[in-house]
Amino acid sequence: MFTGIITAVGQIAEVREQGASSAHGKHLLLQVTPAYLADVGLGDSIAINGACMTVTTLDAAAGRFSIDISAESLARTAGLDHVGPVNLEKALRAHDRLGGHIVSGHVDGIGTVTRFEPVGESWLFDLLAPRKLGKFLAYKGSITVNGVSLTVNQVQDTVEGCAFSINLIPHTVQNTALGSLKAGDQVNLEIDLIARYVERMLTAETSQPQEA
Repeated sequence: MFTGIITAVGQIAEVREQGASSAHGKHLLLQVTPAYLADVGLGDSIAINGACMTVTTLDAAAGRFSIDISAESLARTAGLDHVGPVNLEKALRAHDRLGGHIVSGHVDGIGTVTRFEPVGESWLFDLLAPRKLGKFLAYKGSITVNGVSLTVNQVQDTVEGCAFSINLIPHTVQNTALGSLKAGDQVNLEIDLIARYVERMLTAETSQPQEA
């Protein structure tokens, strides 16, 4: 589990193919400050742009670690198939503060940035989510974008999908990889865990079980 509070901005330094076909995944080598990996071990979970991944090799002194990402995960995420900056968060420990909201590290859909521009001292961050995720987005509700816990300020269902708006303070822009985004970029979205369970409770009573 995670909180959506980014603890470092790392860099995908190298992407290696695991095989020749589209059925194969990729091997990613990531670079971060050595101090960040001081308490990380092989097999630990780290969320990379909001997707929970497992550390498969580790060179803490050099600030390098790697992950293996499957073809299925690549098909359901954005930004994990090429070199570039990424948001990192280590898995939540039982005694840690829950500064954001409960995040599983499982990407629910890919959104598209429609506008990202400064407004006063803050930044206006507009996105378009797939229509299927629209019912989970609410005014002042939580959403995870590339692993960052954020608050929805506006939401509107459209023909193209669910348009929603977020206000980013300078600290968030400066201390996450969100600052490198631009209109047209794709991002990983994870809906609020509570909304997921509410939707299931509301639909389970009305759905009819299928006969064997």
